[in-house]
Amino acid sequence: MRPVEIIKLPIKNEMELFEEKFKDSMLSKVPLLNRITYYIVRRKGKQMRPMFVFLVAKMVSNGGFDERTYRGAAVVELIHTATLVHDDVVDDSNRRRGFFSVNALWKNKIAVLVGDFLLSKGLLLSIDNEDFDLLKLISIAVREMSEGELLQIEKARKLDITEDIYFDIIRKKTATLIAACCGIGAASVGANQDCVRKMRKFGEYIGVAFQIKDDLFDYSDEKIGKPTGIDIKEQKMTLPLIYTLNNCSKKEKSWLINSIKKHNKDKKRVKEVIAFVKDSGGIQYTTTKMNDYKDKALSILEDFPESEYKRSLKTMIDYVVERKI
Repeated sequence: MRPVEIIKLPIKNEMELFEEKFKDSMLSKVPLLNRITYYIVRRKGKQMRPMFVFLVAKMVSNGGFDERTYRGAAVVELIHTATLVHDDVVDDSNRRRGFFSVNALWKNKIAVLVGDFLLSKGLLLSIDNEDFDLLKLISIAVREMSEGELLQIEKARKLDITEDIYFDIIRKKTATLIAACCGIGAASVGANQDCVRKMRKFGEYIGVAFQIKDDLFDYSDEKIGKPTGIDIKEQKMTLPLIYTLNNCSKKEKSWLINSIKKHNKDKKRVKEVIAFVKDSGGIQYTTTKMNDYKDKALSILEDFPESEYKRSLKTMIDYVVERKI
């Protein structure tokens, strides 16, 4: 059995019911919208975010559950899907999870409107049911995701990202949505504010570890579904590179920056940069940092009694740092 299926076991029934509820939450009276959302739903990913919502809700309430938990998971997935549709427009990307993106099939104008529609559906789902606490958690995530993306764009122009700024960017860009999932999971079953804060922090740590793992893939020799060196070609300053720039000679630093700024499309030069980062200890340092965040997430779980939901969350953390794609 694949790791994702093992993680899903304690919430298998909830996930199956969620799929139907999620489809319903996207319905519209406009046939074109329904055609596009049907296309999106059929090409769904692993659905890690709803899994976080359900597992956290069950763990903090000793197996309890609420209709609000389904709504919380649907809001997260609607907002997440909206951001993916918009991201593909921003990045001018024609593929998503191996299939054509919405903007590739229906053009940018329609894709932007579909993203707006999904965003509004998520907000209204919370407002109509007076889930204002859940709405606040997801709204914070949307604000931070936008800030993170813009901060990365601003810094990429100058290539002056420090390690602190890097962590600020990935916390906002990636980790904040997983933090919202875990916070929403706890809040949906009536957990107190201290527990909600704790679970948000838990999600944030996992999200940071997840993004660091993604950055490490750029230096991997394995076939992982995305070509190596892509971050360097796109002039993205990730942790292995930041560490190397901060720990090499002035001459080597000048060569590195010149390579990224002016030779980032040269395959041979990109390979040389990857080799240099590896030889300089950039991968080892980054892996250590990723494991630090993994350990922080695990330590938060120690506050909760043993259960199948807690075990699944532990498996989820292992999966995040050991996955091959």
